[in-house]
Amino acid sequence: MTRGLASLVASGTKLWLDSVDPDLVLEARAAGATGATSNPVIISDLIKTGRFDGRITRLIAARDDDDTIAWLLADDLVRGAEAVFHDVWQSSGGNDGWVSFELDPLIEDPQRGLSEDDRVARYVELGTRWSSGHTNRMIKVPATPAGIRALEPLAAAGVPLNVTLIFTRGQYERARDAVWRGAARRPSLTSFKSVYSVFVSRIDVYVERHVPNLSPAARGMVAIANAKRIWLANQDFWRAHPTPLAQEIVFASTGVKQPGVDPCLYVAALAGADIQTNPPATNRAADDPSRTFTREVDRLPPPAVLSELDAEVDMDRLEEVLMAEGVEKFVAPQKALLAVVAGRR
Repeated sequence: MTRGLASLVASGTKLWLDSVDPDLVLEARAAGATGATSNPVIISDLIKTGRFDGRITRLIAARDDDDTIAWLLADDLVRGAEAVFHDVWQSSGGNDGWVSFELDPLIEDPQRGLSEDDRVARYVELGTRWSSGHTNRMIKVPATPAGIRALEPLAAAGVPLNVTLIFTRGQYERARDAVWRGAARRPSLTSFKSVYSVFVSRIDVYVERHVPNLSPAARGMVAIANAKRIWLANQDFWRAHPTPLAQEIVFASTGVKQPGVDPCLYVAALAGADIQTNPPATNRAADDPSRTFTREVDRLPPPAVLSELDAEVDMDRLEEVLMAEGVEKFVAPQKALLAVVAGRR
C-alpha cells in the first residue's frame, strides 16, 4: 500500500509546491510534485536569505532600480522552476507542469490611487508581458473586481491563468465566466488552460473570529465544505463546456493556522482531485509514512451541517473581509521586498 505523499498522488491529487526556492523545487519534484507557485512573500523570504546577493550586486551594477531588480529576481526564480517541471508539461500535453508567476500586488495598493480601469489595463499589460516567451508559466491574477475584469482580455490573448485569492463560490463563478468569455474569442481552445486557486485555511480563521457559535459538528467545516462545493461547481461547468485541457481547481492555503490541529486536515479532506499547493512544511507532514490519503474531495458534510453553515455564515461579508486582508497580505510583502532590495543596495 502506498503511503504519505505517494498515496495523496495515487488518490488523484496533483501536488504543486507553494515555493520557487531552487532547492525545495528539486526536493519536491523528487517527492512527486508536478508544478509550483510563487508570490511576493516567497520571493521576499528567499532574498532575505542572502543566497541571491551576487545576482543583486550585478543588477545594481547594471544601474537597475529596486523595482526592476525585484521583478528580475522573481523572473529568474520562476524560470528556474519552469525548467525543472518542463518535462511534466511536455509529457502531460500541457495539462500539468505549470509554474505560477504573480503580477504586481501594488496594482491594488490603495495608496497608489489607481482607478479600476487603470488597474485592469495594468493587469493586462503585465500579464501579457510576463507570459510572453514561456511555455509552462501561468500568470496569477487576483479575484478582485479589476483582476476579474482583466481575465477576459488575458484569456483571449492566450495567456494561461491562475486566478488567485478566491474565497467564495461567487468569486469563482465571476472569474470562471470571464475566463470562458475570453477563451471563446480565441481561434482555438487547444492550448487553453486556467486554474482557480481557492484559499482554504483563512476561511476557518475568519469563522473562529466572526461566527463563534457554530455547533460542534459544524465547527471547523466551513472551509472544507466551501472548497468542495466550489470544486463540484467547477466539475459541473466544464462538463457542460468541454475543453482539450482540464480547467482545474487549486486548493491553496492548505497549511492549518490553528494550534493543535492536524497539519494535514485540509490535505486529507480535499484529497482525490485537481491540485493542492501545499507549503513545504505541510508536504513534509503529509509525507509521514504512517499516513494514507484516499479520495475525499467529493464527499460533502452531512446535510444538517451544510444547512447550519448556510444559515449562520454570511459569505458576502466573509468575502469582503478576507479580500481586504488578502490584498494587504500581498501588498505589504511586495513593499517589504522592495525594502530588502534597497537594503542590499
